Amino acid sequence: MKASEIRELDAAGLRQRLVELRREQLQMRLSQATGQEARVHRHRELRRDIARVKTVMREAAS
Repeated sequence: MKASEIRELDAAGLRQRLVELRREQLQMRLSQATGQEARVHRHRELRRDIARVKTVMREAAS
């Protein structure tokens, strides 16, 4: 998800997106631990998407 797309969301949308990303990250960790996950590159993408959302939330708060 691009930062410009994230900036279009309101505060509630940002919180919801953050929850969704963290949930997906947890599911990927669990599936990788059991040896079922094949898309290991997605971990990096998720981590960066979470950082983008948190950055936009911080910008909006100030």
